[in-house]
Amino acid sequence: MTRQRGSQDDGDHDSRRMGGLHAVETAITGGAARVRRLLADPRRRDARMRRVLDQARKAGITVERMSAQEISAWLGEERHQGIAAELVGAGILDERALVALVGALDHPPFLLALDGVQDPHNLGACLRSAEAAGADAVIIPRDRAARLTPTVERAAAGAAERIALAAVTNLARTLERLRETGCWVIGTAGEEADDLYTVDLTGPLVLVCGGEADGLRQRTRSVCDRLVAIPLAGQTESLNVSVAAGVCLFEALRQRRAETEAR
Repeated sequence: MTRQRGSQDDGDHDSRRMGGLHAVETAITGGAARVRRLLADPRRRDARMRRVLDQARKAGITVERMSAQEISAWLGEERHQGIAAELVGAGILDERALVALVGALDHPPFLLALDGVQDPHNLGACLRSAEAAGADAVIIPRDRAARLTPTVERAAAGAAERIALAAVTNLARTLERLRETGCWVIGTAGEEADDLYTVDLTGPLVLVCGGEADGLRQRTRSVCDRLVAIPLAGQTESLNVSVAAGVCLFEALRQRRAETEAR
């Protein structure tokens, strides 16, 4: 997906362009975004496209016909599956839209949650690693944590444009809701935790990494199904949160690819 920059308010973009059936369907059904424009290639007439367009019409959204080449030029992205939308006030997902996104996925969810990461460079690096590992979304607290700013976007090196970001009022409550959808919530901790490489990370998954100073808060720990630690061979006691997140994300990716290949 690609965001189109508009004016900014507290770091949030006021408009966003996105392409792809899943992304557009989530925008229509999620309730957090208002669709200003919906563009569709009339040559694509498969069942999923018809379903998304039917949802749009029922929601009162006008569908504009546009060729795939024209959509690519408008979106600035080739991979759009013949459909794209412009959303207003939708730079960041809320809890409801996040749960809707997870529910609409056609594969086991793969999410990263950050519990109070303060440094914008760390947040940007986590977004970059999450997008590179194929995560579906990154979740951050709305308050007392770094937000999406130009500094974060620069550190993310373009990844912030391509991965969903949710800012939620209560992280522990959101994790509980995701558990109710079937997600396994795995928190990172340096003590009294299982070895990362012995834990199954192949199913519906939320990886949770703590903030720079204090790690996971107690309330967040309490909703985790399991705590894991990255085994360290040297004298360094802990890793930077963005490095730890990257290690966990790519171990999950390794396991998920191995499972897919074994089928």
